[in-house]
Amino acid sequence: MAVRDIIVIPDPVLKQVSEPVAAITDDVRALADDMFDTMYDAPGIGLAAVQIGQLTRMVVVDCAKDDNPPDPICLINPQIVWASEEISKYEEGCLSIPEIYETVSRPAEVKVRYLNRDGDEQERHCDGLLATCIQHEIDHLNGVLFIDHISRLKRDRIVKKFAKAAKLAKAGE
Repeated sequence: MAVRDIIVIPDPVLKQVSEPVAAITDDVRALADDMFDTMYDAPGIGLAAVQIGQLTRMVVVDCAKDDNPPDPICLINPQIVWASEEISKYEEGCLSIPEIYETVSRPAEVKVRYLNRDGDEQERHCDGLLATCIQHEIDHLNGVLFIDHISRLKRDRIVKKFAKAAKLAKAGE
């Protein structure tokens, strides 16, 4: 188990579509462990494999509040099979876009189908923060960032800021 580096925008890997997991192996379970370690270390409530450079359809989430015990969930090959018509708005952030928060509208409830770390098919009804988090992480698997759900003007400003920071960091190497 290891804490991995989190990729930040404007790295183009974040815009790529991740590949399905063909079989649940020890390597897949080890990747899940590394993802949990990385997410908790950040700290965050969700992480997609692409955010650590693995174009694999896997996400980990834990939306437990500070006073509750951890509730880690590993979703392999997740897919939303139902979404409510009711919309909720949450102020979202992202480990790949540090210190940026914007309000995003998403379905208030979703049903997600996935494989767990043992390869068992699961289906889970999610609402509240968990529904938002899972939708956010599944978006990552499809090359979509939460800033893709906000106005073009705000998104362009954010991307420009991170592109400038990356250019300055590269010049300083």
